[in-house]
Amino acid sequence: MDGTHQLTVTALIQSLASLTSAHLLALMSTTTLVLLWFSISNRSACRLYLVDFRCSRLPASLRTPISSFIEHSWLCTGGKESVVDFCVKVLERSGIGGETSTPESIHELPPDMSLNAMRVELETVLFPTVADLLAANKVSPGDIDVVVSNCSLSCPTPSISAMLVNRFRLRSDVLSYSLSGMGCSAGLLAVDLVRDMMRVRRELMALVVSMEVVGHNGYPGTDKSMLLPNFLFRMGGAALLLSNRKRHRRGSKYVLQHLVRTHLGQDDRAYRSVYQEVDEDGAVGVSLSRALVRDAGRAVRTNIAALGPLVLPYSEQARYAWWIARRRLFPSTSAIPGEAAAAGGIYVPNFRLGFEHLCVHAGGRAVIEAMEERLKLRPEDVEASKMTLYRFGNTSSSSVWYELSYLEAKGRVRRGDRVWQIGFGSGFKCNSAVWRCVDGAAVSPRPGNVWRGIIHQYPVDVPEVLDH
Repeated sequence: MDGTHQLTVTALIQSLASLTSAHLLALMSTTTLVLLWFSISNRSACRLYLVDFRCSRLPASLRTPISSFIEHSWLCTGGKESVVDFCVKVLERSGIGGETSTPESIHELPPDMSLNAMRVELETVLFPTVADLLAANKVSPGDIDVVVSNCSLSCPTPSISAMLVNRFRLRSDVLSYSLSGMGCSAGLLAVDLVRDMMRVRRELMALVVSMEVVGHNGYPGTDKSMLLPNFLFRMGGAALLLSNRKRHRRGSKYVLQHLVRTHLGQDDRAYRSVYQEVDEDGAVGVSLSRALVRDAGRAVRTNIAALGPLVLPYSEQARYAWWIARRRLFPSTSAIPGEAAAAGGIYVPNFRLGFEHLCVHAGGRAVIEAMEERLKLRPEDVEASKMTLYRFGNTSSSSVWYELSYLEAKGRVRRGDRVWQIGFGSGFKCNSAVWRCVDGAAVSPRPGNVWRGIIHQYPVDVPEVLDH
């Protein structure tokens, strides 16, 4: 160290020594305030706001009554009674009503499964929905920094995100991503991708679109496990505007609080529970195994084990920990405190203490009812899921947004309310997202809500066996 540096250090030490306790206290307070300001600033920059979203509202000409669906199946299979009887059995017990939509290509005989028909279906669902979302929020296409699309079975070239860039003339430096093969949970996975980008880049606005192409991926064979998607999936989609910009801290609908992802792909049975394959006759389809509901239950248990500590009050966590401890110490006794005990002596935490609203993926009646039973939910907790399944069918990754639209249309969401969205997908995956309502006025029923004009008809009593 040279003489100049020694003099500098010496002067600094002398200056610090000359400070009084009052000066030191003021210095420490100032430093603390500066660090606190940086902490709050960085935390706000990492927050992801759901500015607004839209669900696809399809033309009435695409609606397919159950009787028409059955007749169409009869004609397409050449009158194979085994296929038609199976179709009738599934639809009667599916919980799906007669006003769901299928693409124009499915209405044709024989169904048009061409590449052009696939693009028409994509454009029919996405283009009007995105246009409505941007116009309603006065967002210019030039304001979009990121676009993410997710469609599990259809992956055209150019990609779906490229179709949106072309249609809406997005900027040349827009970041675009297209997710495929991720199943019905991909909508929440796309949100997680955007959140990761927003953690490292400030002042971003993202457009996320979620859907599944129904017509192009129809199964033409007779294998019952591969016919199920034909009968359960329907046309639909959703578009979201996500942002971490300062001006969207107020006026946005929701802010993301937690997102937990679970993957059971290391287990062979869970991995093959939703599996695209070729049947004995060479036809390609997606098979749904008999163990699907059971595997979904395992995925949910693993997911909520990680989510629970983030959302449940400490009292409920303590009760669950106490049950675990007693179960290990005294395995012959059933220690089931409180009212949240499930059948079979398993303690189920009361998740209603962590959320005001629940949106379970409308994958099918069996999935929804399994969640209702295992989590000890009330009928009103799964009302949005059942009504979405009844009115729109299984719209894949967009179903949780139809459900949230239902809750908004009913006027049930208030400022500060927490919403739990749960999505299931091939792999096998279970993804959970927890949103907190930011602005009560922003979630009030609006013209763009897909349930507007029909919400007064719901809920309806869905019988165990539907007429057709």
